[in-house]
Amino acid sequence: MKRPLQALLLLLSGLGLLHATVLTDHYLRYVKEGMFPFLIASGLLLLVLGAAEAWSLRRPRGTVEQENDDDHADGDAHGHDHSTPPRVAWLLLLPALSLLFYAPPAIGAYTASREAPKAVTVTEQDDFDPLPATSPLPMTLTDFTRRVQQDRDHAIDGRTVRMTGFVTPDKEGDERESSWYLTRTIFSCCAADAQFVKVRVHGTPPPPADTWVTVTGTWHPTGTLGTNSAQAALDALTVEKVDRPSNGYTDALPLPAS
Repeated sequence: MKRPLQALLLLLSGLGLLHATVLTDHYLRYVKEGMFPFLIASGLLLLVLGAAEAWSLRRPRGTVEQENDDDHADGDAHGHDHSTPPRVAWLLLLPALSLLFYAPPAIGAYTASREAPKAVTVTEQDDFDPLPATSPLPMTLTDFTRRVQQDRDHAIDGRTVRMTGFVTPDKEGDERESSWYLTRTIFSCCAADAQFVKVRVHGTPPPPADTWVTVTGTWHPTGTLGTNSAQAALDALTVEKVDRPSNGYTDALPLPAS
């Protein structure tokens, strides 16, 4: 690869990385929030390397011409010339430019619909604290799933709960039954290890895929409550469209109702 192209690639990559972290929050679509300082350091390092490479191109013309002569001589000795980079090398600029001008969409319903409803492993729990008397009770999807499948006291039975997530169509469901999934994506580190926790919603037509909603409802009786046979599912009472949170890659409590 030609050295000017190397310098340009380093500079664009550094600028793109800083743009995704400092000027926008696009980096949260790919990694956890805790990676922020490391991304800043990486972006600055790329800028320094790119600037150093660009500065080195300011050497006296005679030195550059001598290197070119040496390159041609070496290329002739091997029967072909390495001094001209392949055109495909320019494609390396596309990922760098995409960080500046186009942010790929966040992981959503398209990926979640191809994963099992219980992709997130639910930790075994024997003792549960009493549920607050608040109604509707704000819960995360993971806590709701634990209560449904592990709480032998059936504290969730008959309680009205409130949860927030994005809409994932139920492609394998019965067409005669209106059901879909309320979904949250969870990162351990980055998008490569994304997992999903889902709660099936009954009793209301599905909003468009990837729409963020807050659902209020009660447990939909399927299976034996307090055992693994119980399904994490809701009979919806209300479905309210909400804005996507700044970091949608956590299983967080719904925001207080306005």
